[in-house]
Amino acid sequence: MNQHIHCIVSDCHYYEQGNKCVANEILVSTDNFAIEQPDHIDANIAKKLTPASAAGNCMSTACKTYVTKGSKKINDEGVTRMS
Repeated sequence: MNQHIHCIVSDCHYYEQGNKCVANEILVSTDNFAIEQPDHIDANIAKKLTPASAAGNCMSTACKTYVTKGSKKINDEGVTRMS
């Protein structure tokens, strides 16, 4: 399957011209889950996570994979976030 993830968050490490997300994997969660978890809870451990409660609508979701462009958090908490 050839997926295309679109992103308009231009300050994200994974943002590429043409509004593309170039992350190898992403984790989308509910806002509540994202707020409660540290940055290292991301796509790299997604298979181990228990599904969160239902979001109810798109306004209650968050891309947990976001990292600010140029941020030191790309290599934070023992997790290397690569594009």
